[in-house]
Formats: sequence, structure tokens, C-alpha cells
Amino acid sequence: MQQPSTLNAAEIAQGIASLSVKGSVLYIAAHPDDENTRLLAYLAKEAKVRTAYLSLTRGDGGQNLIGNEQAELLGQIRTQELLAARRVDGAEQFFSRANDFGFSKTSAETFKIWGKEQILADAVWIIRKFRPDVIITRFPEDARAGHGHHAASAIIAREAFVAAADSKQFPEQLKKGVTTWQAKRILWNTYNFGGNNTTAPDQLKINVGVYNPLLGRNYGEIAAISRTNHKSQGFGSALQRGEAFEFFNHTAGEPAKTSLFDGINITVGNKEIINLLAKIQQQYQISQPAASLPDLLKLKKLAAKEPGFNQPLLDEMIAACAGLWAEAVVPEANYAVGDSIAVTINAIYRASGPLKVQTMLNGKRIDLQENRLSSTKYGIKANPSDITQPYYLKKEHPIGYYVIDRQEEIGYPENPSSLRVKAIFSINDEPIELNLPILYKSTDPIKGELYQPLVIAPQVTASLSDQAYLFVNQQPKNIEVNLKAFTKNVSGELIPILPSGWKASPEKIDFKFSQKGDAQLAMFQITPSAGSTSATLRLQVKTNGQTESKGFRTIRYDHIPNINLFPEATAKLEVADLKIAGKRIAYIDGAGDLVANALQQVGYQVVHLSPSQVLLNDLSGYDAIVTGVRFFNVNEEAKNIHSKLMEYVKNGGVLLEQYNVNNGLKSNTFGPYPFRLVNKRVTEEDAVITFTKPAHAALNYPNKITSKDFEGWVQERGLYFAEDIDPKYETVLRMNDTDEAASDGSLLIADYGKGKFVYTSLSFFRQLPAGVSGAYRLFANLLAKP
Repeated sequence: MQQPSTLNAAEIAQGIASLSVKGSVLYIAAHPDDENTRLLAYLAKEAKVRTAYLSLTRGDGGQNLIGNEQAELLGQIRTQELLAARRVDGAEQFFSRANDFGFSKTSAETFKIWGKEQILADAVWIIRKFRPDVIITRFPEDARAGHGHHAASAIIAREAFVAAADSKQFPEQLKKGVTTWQAKRILWNTYNFGGNNTTAPDQLKINVGVYNPLLGRNYGEIAAISRTNHKSQGFGSALQRGEAFEFFNHTAGEPAKTSLFDGINITVGNKEIINLLAKIQQQYQISQPAASLPDLLKLKKLAAKEPGFNQPLLDEMIAACAGLWAEAVVPEANYAVGDSIAVTINAIYRASGPLKVQTMLNGKRIDLQENRLSSTKYGIKANPSDITQPYYLKKEHPIGYYVIDRQEEIGYPENPSSLRVKAIFSINDEPIELNLPILYKSTDPIKGELYQPLVIAPQVTASLSDQAYLFVNQQPKNIEVNLKAFTKNVSGELIPILPSGWKASPEKIDFKFSQKGDAQLAMFQITPSAGSTSATLRLQVKTNGQTESKGFRTIRYDHIPNINLFPEATAKLEVADLKIAGKRIAYIDGAGDLVANALQQVGYQVVHLSPSQVLLNDLSGYDAIVTGVRFFNVNEEAKNIHSKLMEYVKNGGVLLEQYNVNNGLKSNTFGPYPFRLVNKRVTEEDAVITFTKPAHAALNYPNKITSKDFEGWVQERGLYFAEDIDPKYETVLRMNDTDEAASDGSLLIADYGKGKFVYTSLSFFRQLPAGVSGAYRLFANLLAKP
């Protein structure tokens, strides 16, 4: 979590220079990482206009290169990575309600799943709130965009450019505090990368590779630092130096000939304001920023009613020149609903000179003394509405979009109503308002002082370890529930809620916690209803007259703040006719997935092996070895263990390798015979599957695979299929998306010596954690010895 801090003298000079500019630019694309960080940094810090990035999605459907979080959890990580990137390049961050449901080949398919009209409404709302002079898109509207979401983002941007100015479109928004807005122009930021060059000599171009001496970097360097925050996508970037041009193609509005801001007055204020700003800049002293305070305070009075003037930035500059620092902290990391929370406000100003600095907190006026830390305390109570849960995850949602009831919340990266302290500081009798987030501060013996977001929790949570449970052959299954207390002296009962016919034993479990942080492992034996194939388990927690049904999930990575979630305590229950042959599995982790956990759930004994353990250990005791997703992309040792794995297969073992991406491979030698990976996939999760060799053992032993086993798949069939396949491999599945050529490259099987080698591009890493019974049955066949 970023610590509360004050700006240094060079950053203050940069901010003061930005006060003379009032223009704004909104950049629009589809995902985290789509944004042009170099252009954003240039606009925010060189052109000094308000700059923002609207990512229609939070990247929920991508792959995770740093852990095993998927879907909404991955979206949480990427939201924080985007916010970290914006703190570097200086832009703001917005989102729509669109969900990244995975790769899409056309904008038509994307709009069908998103619901075009509501995503357009979100973009219009953000435009009407942010009021950009210029809108820029990353992608074109056609197939050159390379992804249906990309093309859709450009279409949404162009239509929103028009709709935002039309009072007849989305008129309900005009009752919520916004007015219509017409941007001057919309342009496409063309590009030349990945073998695609959409730039042209006659396009508007800007050299964004200039050097900023106040920041000590040029914008290519700043962009790389910003982009490197996208760690879950493996986007660590080298710092680029020297001139670099960005190109722009006109889309709509008034064409620009020499500048993005042709015909737009981005100079702020009347003549008196302009002259005063010029004086402040000329007389600013790097060694004594406080000397600018009298004129900055005078400017605050002059600009109070000036349209377009950046008042929050002016307040920030005044506070920085005064050396003002403040924080709102609590003594514990989390509190439960109903708890009283003691908040401490610490504040100090460090500028020397004849300053009068006061603060008004909770109706109490406090005089601050130069370079002396002052503290005051006040209490708040945690309410049910304060529970730490993202506003867009409070309700169940379909595949294409989040369900958001309050118009006012649209666009925010995080909860707009999170607990904050409004602190009003008076500097020489001129009020400066600061909204301080309430944070938990601690000191780590290795990392030093740390800040993390305050967590408000239910009194007791009930967490399930999996989102889906597979019941094999109608047999009962033990399901563990982790109960955790977030307050002291709390008791109650945990009740599993099941459909008629399903049974839980016991029917309820009592609990009693005396201390905050206490935990209890509860276990129910769940028995399926006769003939049932699926159900939903819901957990109910009754405490002190209250009823809750929330679990607890926390995500920890050093490069982003801790993420704490309280999702509904539910799980999908699936019944499968499943047989397994061979139980002892070695799993070699790749980029991160939950396949090993899923295999354990249905009875396999899974041992995780590192590449060095593969080299040193006798592998003959394993019935099968599985490599995790993207193993050949992320592990430098992939090429070194190949011969050992082939020897294992030759001696009678089974090796199953899961999908890899065709670029960035550490080794492209996968199996005993050659094949090549390509960027081809089947994204329609209900695409028809043809069995090209129905008698093959992979489709018959130990489970008879039928078309029914491919029902209920999620997000996609598979990705990065194989081509140029050596004839010694057998392919047994054929599939394709609508209007595309069929591919046999999703599943390759070869006998090698006494054993079996399998390479699969099928998305088992999504299907197994989601409880897709047919995927389990097919995977079990692939693991079975020949």
C-alpha cells in the first residue's frame, strides 16, 4: 500500500506548472495492459492535461503468471496493478461493468455477451463525468484489432463520443448530477508492433520521447516503470530512452492537423490568474517551496469560481509547499460489523516561516506547531454497509457483466464509499480539504513501515476451500468449512442449506469464539440426492441474532495492497460417473493453476515436484506426471528436464503436458516427436466436438467419453493449438468456432516406448476448478496408463 507522503520540490514545480492547463484526454481500450503508458505519461506530465484510462474490463478472463487466482480474483489483482501503474504515469483510472469473459474473435460476439447498450451507457456516463476534450482509442473497429473486445472498445468509444452530447440518449443519467458533453474529437492511436503497422506518414504524430529534467526521466522510461506493474501478465519492461513518435488517425469530430488540442483553449483562467501563475512559476524556489505559499493562497481565492480550474491540484500544491503530512490509522488490521473503531489522525507541517496551520477534526480545532507531530483520536462504528467487498461483486452476475445497481458507482476502480476521514486544514486562514483513507499501519522487521487498507468483516465468516465439488458415483463427500471470528465473544451456529433430497450430516454445527481471530474447522458429510446431477450448497452463519452467509478470501502480493474479499459462502456441487486408473501423480507447477487441487479432490494422490526434484528423484513410482499451464513459458529448466521426462515415459510412465503460449517459450521441445504451437483457439465453450477416432483408448478407458462430457464447459474449449504435428501422434478430437476451419490440434497422444505422452491445449485449468464433470472424466482417461 502506498504510504501517505509529501511531494519533493521538483514534483511541486511540476504540479505548479500543471495549474496553468485545463485540458483533458480520455484513453479507451478493453483490458488492463491495453493502455499506451508512454502516451498517458506524456499527456499527464508533459502536456499537463488531466488524463484518464477507461478499461472496459478488469482483465478477469486472462491468465495469471504470478499465482493461481482466476476470474474475479484475477480481476482484483489487475485492478490494483492498473492503479499502481497510474500512480507512476499520472493518469486516472476508470472501468465499465463489462466482464472479461475470455478471448473473443469478433465484436459482434462480444456485444452479445456484454450487452452492448449497458456498456455504451457506462462509457457515456464516464465521459459526462470526466468531460474530456479529446478521446483516444487504442484499437481500430475491425479485425485488425486482433480481439473482439479490442474492436468492441473502439466501437463503444466512437458511439459514446456522439451519445454523450445527446440529451435524448441515456437521459436518466442527467438526473444524477451530470450534463451532456461534446468532446472536440476522437482519434485512434495507431501503432507499429507485433508485425502490425497501422501508422502512415500523413497521420498526426507527436514525439513523446522527450526528457523531463524535473522528473529525471523521459516518458519511455516512465512508461516502462508504469507497465512493469502488470506483473500478473509478465509485462516487466525495459526502460526506453530517446525520441519516440505516437501516431493518430482521425475518427470523428473536428480533425486535428498539428496537435491533439487544435481548436481547444487549454490555457486556464483570466488575465489576472495567468499573470499570477506566471509569477509563481518564475519565483518558485526549489530550496524553499514555502516561499510560494502567499501567492498560491492568493491564487486559491482568485480561482475559486474559475471554470475548469484544477482546485484539488492547487490544494495539493499548497499542502506540499507547507510540508503538510497527515494520516488516519487504526491499531488493528480488521474489525467486525458492530465494532467501535478508534481512529488516530496524525498530522505535521514542516515548512519554516510565519505560517498559521490549524486542522478541524470531528468538530475540534487543533493548532499545529512547526515540525511537531500532532495527534487526535475519534471513534467510528463499523456498519453492515461498510463490509469490505467490491461494489461490483456484491451481487451474482452473468458471464458478460457485473450487476451494479447504483449509477453513481459506475466507473470507480474501488468502492467510492470506503471509510475515509474528511480533514480540513487551514493555512493562514485559507481552508484546504483532504480526504484521508483510514489505513492499518504496522512495522515489519524486514520491510519496515507498511500501510494496508482497513478491513470491515462480518462477525464470523464460513469459507469453503473450493468453488465446486465433484461427487464421484453418488458417493458422500466430506466438505470442510473454515470458520473465522472477526470479533470477540461471539457464538452461533453454521447451517448448510441444500436442495431437497440432498443431505448434510450433521445438520448444523455450533461454534463459540472468545477471541478475535479464533478459527474452527467444521466438517459436513454431504450426500447427493438420488438421481441428481448438480446442486448448490449455501452456508448460513447465525450469530447473536444476525444471519450472514459470507466467506473470507485474501490475496497477498508485495507489489499491490492486500486484497480482502467476503464473497457469498456458496459452492457448486456436481455428481459424476468417474473412474480413475492410477492414483499417484507428480505435478510440476507452471504459471499457476488449480488443477492439482482438483485432482486431489477426486481421489488422486498429488505430489508437487520442482524441476530439480525431477532431475534428482526416481520417477518410476508415479503413475503419471503432469506439467502445469505455461510451464514451458515460465520455467528456464524446462529444456533441462526433457530427457529425464522422456526416459520416464519410455519406461512405462504417462506424461501429460498442459497448454503453453506459442511465444516466449523457454523450450519448444515438448514431447518425443515434433509439433508446433500456434495462436489458434476455440473460444465457443459449446463448440461441437467431433471424435475422429472414437475407438481410441483416450475416449474409452476408464471412462466412455461422449458428447455429453463436453456440455457445461466454461469460457472456452482450448487455446494455442498445435500444428505441423508429427504423424506418430494420434489426434482424437476435432473442433472449431462458427465459420472457421476445424482443427485437430487440441489433443495429441503418442505411445513412446512402454509409456504414453499427452499434450493438450484444452482448457482443463478452467474446467476442473469449475467442477465440469466431463472434463474430469476425459482428464482421468488421459492420465490412465496404456
